[in-house]
Amino acid sequence: MRRVATAALLVGCSLLLAAPATAQTIAITGGNVAIGDGSEPIRGGTVLIREGRVVAAGAQVSVPAEATVIDATGRWVTPGMVAGFSRLGLADVDAVEGSNDISANGPFSAALDIAPALNPNAQPVAINRADGVTRAIVAPAVGRSIFAGQGALIDTGADLEPVTRARLFQYVELGEEGASEAGGSRASAHVLLRNALREASELSRFASPIRGGGARQRPGVPENPTDPKLLTSDAQRSDDVLLTRFDAAALVPVLRGQQILMVHANRSTDLLQVIGLRREFPNLKLVIVGADEGWMIADRLAASGIPVIASALTNLPGSFESLAATQSNIGRMRQSGVKVAIGTVDDDDPRMAFRVRWYAGNLVGLSKIPGAAGLSWGEALRMVTSAPADAVGLGAEVGSLQPGRRGDVVIWSGDPLDNGSIPEVVLIDGVRQPLENRQTKLRDRYRDLQRRELPEAYRR
Repeated sequence: MRRVATAALLVGCSLLLAAPATAQTIAITGGNVAIGDGSEPIRGGTVLIREGRVVAAGAQVSVPAEATVIDATGRWVTPGMVAGFSRLGLADVDAVEGSNDISANGPFSAALDIAPALNPNAQPVAINRADGVTRAIVAPAVGRSIFAGQGALIDTGADLEPVTRARLFQYVELGEEGASEAGGSRASAHVLLRNALREASELSRFASPIRGGGARQRPGVPENPTDPKLLTSDAQRSDDVLLTRFDAAALVPVLRGQQILMVHANRSTDLLQVIGLRREFPNLKLVIVGADEGWMIADRLAASGIPVIASALTNLPGSFESLAATQSNIGRMRQSGVKVAIGTVDDDDPRMAFRVRWYAGNLVGLSKIPGAAGLSWGEALRMVTSAPADAVGLGAEVGSLQPGRRGDVVIWSGDPLDNGSIPEVVLIDGVRQPLENRQTKLRDRYRDLQRRELPEAYRR
């Protein structure tokens, strides 16, 4: 049995660094193991990973003789953080146009697919990986329409293949930003949304889902909106259509319930409009992002079964659509039975996805304040691991240490919901990841400089 000592773990687990970047059998032993399913940590637990997947996690796990053993005694072991909402990989520096692919002002909207634009070498990806984020739900931003395009689930691994699931959802803006893109009013935004879905329905009626003899899509993966069977069908579209054929075709999987419609809205009345979409389009698979006033209609959200991805620290009205914002929003929705997860919505989302664990920790602290609604520790961790994955239908793949899930595991120096804790080992699909990034290089370069080496202005 190969054993990695505690000292080796502290300096970067050199045995694993020397090994090829391939999945192997790994046993992480002796740590405080948190599954990510809402349960509390298991002291002295073991996590077993084989061929990139979790085999077992808990107190009574046998370690096979061929396993590489990492001694995590005194440390915490969790699933990697899943950023519930981000724009990670779409921008390196926002103000530098050439590095920013967050939004587009071209002729297309719903047909846009962010997957080709994702840059796994962008510095924010490396920075978030070094802070324990192993997967991220990535959405585009709107340009000249209420439709921004199709988002994806990615991993933050140090390779050139970040996409876990492309075309996972279609992203649409309602509320104040949607109203602005639609011509200046919410009434226009809601009409545009319904009109777009009806145009897609019109195209869908004339396009056979298997016409054209092409290969069937993998289960759970929506049709490619550029599929010739949709774009070259004999459908006679109305003369007053507003969408290009590409954009209308991109909404066909949404109508059929094959692709999630992720809607950004905050005001309680806007949220009620989103819930009501199913009356007209019953197959819609909805996810709500934002929901600053979600607590006001928590019973309706819970009854709808629509998952919500919300910001945890929205506490003051930053706009007229968030006048009832409160830090107890997530806790109150959870108490009412809403399926809630945490994301960095409108919160420096191209860079700061790692904040989700800080926010989860704040909600644990909030539970100790009289009159406030917070979360237990286990529930808070779930909000930033398995809950976001569940929200987009991929909870059986990522987000927890339950058997069969991908081997995304982080070993922390302490409680991961404590701002002072840092990752010491990050595994993605069972493969050890580098934690070095531009920030750590700058730190190491300058922290030990002698005074004589500083520029003259710093010596005075």
